[in-house]
Amino acid sequence: MSDELSKRNEGLLQGSYDCVDRVLLNGYYGLCHSAGGFRLWWSRLKGGDESPDRNLLMRMAGHFSRRLRAYAAAHGIPVVNCAAGQEKHKLAEEYLEKASLRPGVFLILVGRAQAPVWDVSPHGHLEWKHPMPFVNHYSFHILDPDWGHVTIKLSGHPPFPAQIMLNGHEYVACQARKAGAEFNKEENVLLVSSMWQAWRRLQTPCQNLWL
Repeated sequence: MSDELSKRNEGLLQGSYDCVDRVLLNGYYGLCHSAGGFRLWWSRLKGGDESPDRNLLMRMAGHFSRRLRAYAAAHGIPVVNCAAGQEKHKLAEEYLEKASLRPGVFLILVGRAQAPVWDVSPHGHLEWKHPMPFVNHYSFHILDPDWGHVTIKLSGHPPFPAQIMLNGHEYVACQARKAGAEFNKEENVLLVSSMWQAWRRLQTPCQNLWL
């Protein structure tokens, strides 16, 4: 690493690696973010020229929640309702440490946050609700073979904004295991034994994560 702190302490360091830390991707379904686009999406969903209806829009979030919980129950995936201010990622990490898990969704956390939500006026016009309401967001915590702990957070209300949360250090740890490199991990920090040998083996898969 080339930062000044590392240079000043290089005599105390056995080695270093350089990769991104947190990666946060915002996902938007662009078609549903305009009134005309949302009407087009709605007509395709309903299979006709039916206009969006306020009651149906409100029920859609309820249908999403019930189907999600039914799927989770059928596949043994815990669904946990979180209180305001609760550290959801920490809760998921604690669950991940205690459980023996296979790749895939291992936990779904439900919490409330603001999100853009469509409403239908009495005259049939689509309008954004103001101010943005607090609605349920569903955080799907996933164990991925290449990226480790991945989180996808999705609003249950159209236009369904989403966030994808990745961790560069988790990626490095997964690639180290595949390459047979020795390392220890404390929270979000990799402590690598035989550093230079491990780094040479990891250099190629890590290059795509360099800043």
